[in-house]
Amino acid sequence: MSINFNLNGKVVELDVPPDSALLYVLRNDLQLNSPKFGCGLAQCGACTVLVNGQAVRSCVLPAASAAGKDVVTLEGLGSRDAPHPLQAAFIKLQAMQCGYCSNGIIMSAAALLQENPSPSEEQIRSALIGNLCRCGAHGRIVQAISEAARQQQDKERP
Repeated sequence: MSINFNLNGKVVELDVPPDSALLYVLRNDLQLNSPKFGCGLAQCGACTVLVNGQAVRSCVLPAASAAGKDVVTLEGLGSRDAPHPLQAAFIKLQAMQCGYCSNGIIMSAAALLQENPSPSEEQIRSALIGNLCRCGAHGRIVQAISEAARQQQDKERP
């Protein structure tokens, strides 16, 4: 089956089996390593990507459902030279330990900040409820998301 979609700002077109999960297409066919395979059941959040601005679990999303849509992975959120405020805040505040969950948490936070540029701590924690992290870095993660929200708001002020 041939599908095309906008991936990180560029149109991609490829042939994939009709039952392929978007996660496998991103990792295996397009060589993007940020979305991770965690549980395969949409329960851990490690595979989270943005589809048309919404955080989705790519491990259970058929690749065909991304056809004609905008898909953003962590690689498309920012770059080493121009990191997204979330990426910069996570680095600055050392909000990760092992890093396995960081893709899902950052992508879920990006969706939250698009919808609510000034979330409360409770709203941040609620947005991350489906992202599992066993390292115990939750306090720093919430601080980093709050910091990123402040940074984005500062950029938007004249």
